[in-house]
Amino acid sequence: MTPPASVRRTREDDLRLVRQAHAGDESAFREIVETYEGAVAATVIGMLGPGGTADDVGQEVFVRLWKSLHKFRGEAALKTYLTRIAINLSLNELKRRKRFIDRFMSRDRDEGQAPLIEPAADGVAAVDRRDTRRVVQAAIQQLKAEHRAVVVLRMLEGHDTNAAAEILGVRPGTVMSRLSRAMQALKPLLADQLESPDE
Repeated sequence: MTPPASVRRTREDDLRLVRQAHAGDESAFREIVETYEGAVAATVIGMLGPGGTADDVGQEVFVRLWKSLHKFRGEAALKTYLTRIAINLSLNELKRRKRFIDRFMSRDRDEGQAPLIEPAADGVAAVDRRDTRRVVQAAIQQLKAEHRAVVVLRMLEGHDTNAAAEILGVRPGTVMSRLSRAMQALKPLLADQLESPDE
């Protein structure tokens, strides 16, 4: 059986599309988007959870690619390049969220009021305990950003350690260390949710 064209795609194919898109061929850029939008969405949703913000970040990934077409030389696979952009934009969004939450929680403590925004753990209690996928996603959202990134890349998307290290710009040993810490942090987050009997 002949594999679909998407499976047979090579770096040379992608580099050709990038060059055509840079030359003004909108159909070539549209083909890039159609080929990789699913992979980008998986990365961003893994990092940020589903919702409008993830959609916005996913679109921004391709805006960034469009603006940087002239820089792409094909040293890394196009999917790797896009995943790196997706991870970096997601990490930026997580930093913005943390600053926002810290600012409001700090203000509430100063005023002696309850926080306006509760920690992400509250979201876990609200999910349907029978929906394992949602429980896992909610738990991942509680990890530190750097740990979340390695879990998304290694456990959800199946990148090997070296590929994850290339995407994140760190050493393979750092990926392994972060993954180990992330899995240790996930165990207690998941234990009650996944082992509780259905009501």
